[in-house]
Amino acid sequence: MTTIIEKTAGLVAFVRTVESGSFSAASRVIGSSQSAVSKSVAALERRLGAKLIQRSTRTLSLTAEGQAYYERVAPLLRAIEDAEDVVQGAATARGLIRVSAPQEFGRMLIAPWSAAFLERYPEVSLELGISDRLVDLIGEGFDIAIRMGALADSNLVSRKIGDVRFVLAASPDYIARHGLPANIDDLGKHTFIRYVVSGRTWPYVLADGTPIPASGRFVTDDSGSIREAVLCGSGIAYLLHVTVARDFAEGRLVELLPDLELPRMPVFAVHAFGRQLPVRARLFIDALLERIAEFGE
Repeated sequence: MTTIIEKTAGLVAFVRTVESGSFSAASRVIGSSQSAVSKSVAALERRLGAKLIQRSTRTLSLTAEGQAYYERVAPLLRAIEDAEDVVQGAATARGLIRVSAPQEFGRMLIAPWSAAFLERYPEVSLELGISDRLVDLIGEGFDIAIRMGALADSNLVSRKIGDVRFVLAASPDYIARHGLPANIDDLGKHTFIRYVVSGRTWPYVLADGTPIPASGRFVTDDSGSIREAVLCGSGIAYLLHVTVARDFAEGRLVELLPDLELPRMPVFAVHAFGRQLPVRARLFIDALLERIAEFGE
């Protein structure tokens, strides 16, 4: 009778090879030799009677069987690691955190801060997926998703980590050509960059719902393109303060009508761990809350 130990032999070597992209990289992660990792994977393939990895002189790629096997066993291995992680303290936090975040929030807030977070926790690794798309947290293998605005009902656990405020911004070049609006009525004379979500154009309104007169001929569903268009002087736009604070500080953008009460957007960290949140994930969420607070949001 095959024991569980025999069935799982080579499992760690296989998963780490897939995640790191090579036997040599996997050997560094595991703390073994490249030869030992390669032999462990080969032994696993012989036991399963299937080729899992196609090897060439420069690259490794999964076979169809290897992809199917990886999708089943990688979550199991992660669950074992997480079971140990939940009983450990911050000093021993380790492992990979896979995070999904909206484009500008991820690029302008999380990415520049990632080095400081990883320096604080040297055994933790961070993989950041950037997309305005609503990802399938479980199906796509993310540990945490950063989501903004009202949350849809789901079985996922959410924690509010802040409220971020919108600002109206324009470039110095745009202001030089079109003038600085003195009040809300003046905005009707200006060009706006419009954001469209799921086929619906996002309205420009004040915090109390009062519409802002806003018109423009450039509409996009990509938040990064909106910021780039504003930086290039194409018009005025709503932007999240946390994503453009550096642009304001370094003079690339100017905040317009700062006394206007604009909407605020709640930010949530969403996960599927239930009550057993791994230490590394909890530390990331706690640190991100501190990060947002730095901007006075």
